[in-house]
Amino acid sequence: MAQAGTEPQAGRGSATRAFVAFGANLGDPVAACAFALERIRKLPGTAVLRCSSLYRTAPVGVSGQPDYTNAVIEIETTLAAGELLEGLLAIEQQAGRTRLTRHAARLLDLDLLLYRDCEIRSAVLEVPHPRMHTRAFVLVPLAEIAPDATIPGRGKVADLLPSVADQTVVRL
Repeated sequence: MAQAGTEPQAGRGSATRAFVAFGANLGDPVAACAFALERIRKLPGTAVLRCSSLYRTAPVGVSGQPDYTNAVIEIETTLAAGELLEGLLAIEQQAGRTRLTRHAARLLDLDLLLYRDCEIRSAVLEVPHPRMHTRAFVLVPLAEIAPDATIPGRGKVADLLPSVADQTVVRL
């Protein structure tokens, strides 16, 4: 496991398993998910392995916004975690995402949830993604495609599901 503050490298020619959260609550979220999948497939050394079903969830921490459409995408990549994050942020920008305020409604949100079994803490990247273990909109789609995945420092995804059972998540 990588230590806090270090950037694990995927290693030339070797692929790393990673999970990316998708979310959108503006525009056409289904089209945004398709766009994200298409663009992630085009990242160097990256293949999409699986994508969960789409789920509808209420916004967390804000009111007065439309519901979100969420999914989790499993990939293999030879990109280092920081390079992968840069690619995901570029895809968001290509989709028209702007970051004016925290928790704002969005056309497309891509978050790096897990990168191997690494724990990464830097000024721009935190893996596992903070609070993912408390969010049904992440755990439910993640459990659909990888119930045995482990969140470092938190445990197995399937074991964490009961702790978010009070949060409404509807499969579309």
